Amino acid sequence: MKDEESGNRLGAYLRARRELVSPAQAGLPPGGNRRVPGLRREEVALLAGISPDYYLRLERGRDKNPSPQVLESLARVLRLDDIERTYLLGLAAARPRAPRRKRPEHVPARVHELLAHLQIPAFVEGRAFDVLAANSMAVALSPRLTPGQNRLRSLLLDPEEQAFHQDWAKATADFVAALRATIGDDTDDPRFVELVGELALSSRRFRTLWARHDVRSLDGGTTTVHHPVVGELRLHRDKLPVADVILVVYYPDKNSDSDEKLRLLAALTHGPEPAPEASPGAERRVPPGPEG
Repeated sequence: MKDEESGNRLGAYLRARRELVSPAQAGLPPGGNRRVPGLRREEVALLAGISPDYYLRLERGRDKNPSPQVLESLARVLRLDDIERTYLLGLAAARPRAPRRKRPEHVPARVHELLAHLQIPAFVEGRAFDVLAANSMAVALSPRLTPGQNRLRSLLLDPEEQAFHQDWAKATADFVAALRATIGDDTDDPRFVELVGELALSSRRFRTLWARHDVRSLDGGTTTVHHPVVGELRLHRDKLPVADVILVVYYPDKNSDSDEKLRLLAALTHGPEPAPEASPGAERRVPPGPEG
């Protein structure tokens, strides 16, 4: 993380990404005596159509103003997708700025009302995956969705949360990549600094994923989890921006096995629903007796 700490985020990203591209992926012979994973600097320069010296200056932070054309060429060589390419362009466009005063993340009152009315797991998260508010179904789905918890910390450090996810490796990779994308150029945000520092010290998995410099969007999707009471649940996830926070909802396919299990979880959480009462003044119908 030395390059990031010194402000050379562009160089750190380029180096991390070239180490993930094999010679075969780049159309190069593998060679017999490679001392570095992935591509060499001079190979990236050759494939991008720039001089090795210029590419070296980019990686070492000596040139922080590459042209869009150079960045597009590097994105092609490094096999970046649209999100990663946008992130690369953003790193080069970032300029030093005065520290901004951060407003505390606030959940509007109407969102608390909405959470109380939703019959599916729903909660509000902040930019660093802090749980800010949750309904009873979310907490019944996972106690780690209680307000005050951090979803990424739970995922990496809590054994129960690790067992909860069917594909823990993918979940951790997605969350860490989404965190890096969310941080963007807000590297001085105290909450991000605190969280990244804590996880870098306490989780080898986080250190490995953070060093890859993956960036990813974590919005809609489908996940499978193992609930300790109702068993396996296949749930869709949607994230909806509300003011400065994100409303997250989980829901199953209608009339699916997971739908039944989620209804069971709701019954265990809230108890059986009361029978509907007749409206005042409603006429009571009495079945007719036998004739005669």
